[in-house]
Parts: sequence; structure tokens; C-alpha cells
Amino acid sequence: MRAKHQFIDRHTRQVRDEPLYADRWIRCLYSPAMERSGKLYQALTSRRWSRLIATWNYDSLLGQRLTGGRRFLERMRIDLSECLDPAESLDTLRKVFERRIRYWECRPLASDERAIVAPSDSRMLIGSLEPSSQLFLKEKFFACAELLGGVSPWIEVFRHADAAIFRLTPEKYHYNHCPVAGVARAIYRVDGRFHACNPTAAVALLTPYSKNERVVTIIDTDAPGGTGVGRVAMVEVAAMMIGDIVQAYSEEHYDAPRGIEPGMWLRRGQPKSLFRPGASTVVLLFEPGRVRFAADLIENLRRPVKSRYAFGFGASLTETDVAARSLIGLPAECEWTSTQPSGAVA
Repeated sequence: MRAKHQFIDRHTRQVRDEPLYADRWIRCLYSPAMERSGKLYQALTSRRWSRLIATWNYDSLLGQRLTGGRRFLERMRIDLSECLDPAESLDTLRKVFERRIRYWECRPLASDERAIVAPSDSRMLIGSLEPSSQLFLKEKFFACAELLGGVSPWIEVFRHADAAIFRLTPEKYHYNHCPVAGVARAIYRVDGRFHACNPTAAVALLTPYSKNERVVTIIDTDAPGGTGVGRVAMVEVAAMMIGDIVQAYSEEHYDAPRGIEPGMWLRRGQPKSLFRPGASTVVLLFEPGRVRFAADLIENLRRPVKSRYAFGFGASLTETDVAARSLIGLPAECEWTSTQPSGAVA
């Protein structure tokens, strides 16, 4: 399957082609022949192999020569002028992927304190786990119970959740930011594999995000001063060549990063974690009926583009490219005003 994969640029509303990194290799890995190989397939999606590939690809001079180094940066349109650290200090691909940016300037936070914001620079899909919803998202990307860990006490809270999926591509800024304000009620890690998170893998596998290693954080936004959309599950999903998911919450810029603990107050828009490195995914689950997604995101979902998701879903799902800390929704009871940024809310 060599079909294009396209998305919508939220800023310009234009259709863009996605340059799929290592596409030929990933298509080979998720071919029926490779899956039938059993032990080899399991080895290639293991933690050990994923870290080995990442080290070779992102840290070694040989890996950088073969991936093109500077040519790769140009092809992926990585803007080094946003970086907090001098561009000349980013002398390996790992340092580029783990770069810090002046997000307080380059990714302005949605000004409405009620706003739910994108956790990352990413390609975004929205939907609902409620079958009667017009935005019903079939259990293809993930199964709720499996995603949250199988025996999690939070499964019933989110069984019919509204959902947002944020797919980070390799060139993206790889810090995740808090999408809401509230108290961290729980955080835990779920063991799993290291499958690729690109569209080819999502179509080839059943519920791939539920199979990968991930970190689940439950944020209570109904606490005083919170965003007011109930409990939110933020699930950070590792992927192939992701060495780790590092919790690195900072109150100011990237200063004094620390791990998340139950009872901590999380400020909306602040850095929360870092993917090391590669491509990966964040899933947000909202209690049903508590959030209204921005209308442009809903409209874009059904816009006709050449999407690889069409091969596995029977109908195309179109992603929107969003910026970290930009508005993606409001509490359900909020009225839309003309001063809201980034489109309308429905």
C-alpha cells in the first residue's frame, strides 16, 4: 500500500501531504508475512529492539549519515529558530527530537481559562466511544478497558468517553503539555510493546495504542480553580524508537522538572512529559458530555482527503494538524464567543 496520507493544516485549512518517515520499512514490518514470522515480529516490537534502533538512528554518526542529517531536517521542515538552545548545540538527531522551544512565545496558550488545549504539536482526531454519537470512534485505535490497563478503577468512568487522539510525527516538538488544569488523582505505567504509531500500523493492527507501553494520568478538573470538564485521562503512548516517556512537569518554562505524583496541581499549558525520541501518541479521554470540541476540528474530520485510515475503517478519517497549547474545546456548558481563537465550537 503506497497511497498518500494527507491531513488538514489548521492554520491555512489547506490539505497537506504527510512525508511518512521510514514508510517502506514500516510497511514491510506490518505485512502479513512478517506477522506470521512470530518470534522475529515480537523481537522487532520489543523494548530492547526499539531502544537499539533509536540509539543507532539518533545517536550514532553512521545512523545520521544514512538518514541524511541536515537533509532530513530540511525535508521535515524543522524550524530550529524556535529552539531555546543554540541551533549549533543540537548536533545529533536525538538532541533535535528532544529539543526545547520557547513555547511561551512560539505556542501561545489559549487565553480563555476554560479552554481545553492540545497537549502537543500533532495530527489530531476526535470522536466518541458512545455508539449512538455522530462522532462514534470504532474500537480500532484502542479499546478503552485495555488502554487504561485492564483492571483500572477508571474504566467505568471513561467507558463512553469523548476522545481526542494526538499523533506526533518524527519532526514534531516532543514535549507534552497539560491540556487542562486540575489535580492529578492517579498516575501509573502500563507495560506493552513498541509498535509504530503511523497510519500504516494503525490500519494493520487491531487497537495498537492499547498494546503499546504507556503512562496514564488522571486529572480532576472539577477541583477548585480547575478547567471544569470532570475527570480527564491523559494517556501517553510510546511507539517504535521511543526510548522512554519521561515525566518532567515544570511550573515555569522548563525549570526544575519533576515527576507527577497524586495530589499535585497541574497548570494548563505547562510542560508535563517528554517522549524520547521518534514518533508517538497522546490520547485524551473526557467524561461523556463534559466537553464541546471546536467546530473546525469536527468539520475537518469528514473532509475528503487521501487518508490511509480509509483502508482500515471503511470511511476516511481526516486528521487536523494542531499546535501545542492551542484551543481544542470548551466545557460543554460554555457558550461560544467571537473572541475565541482557532475556530468555532460545536
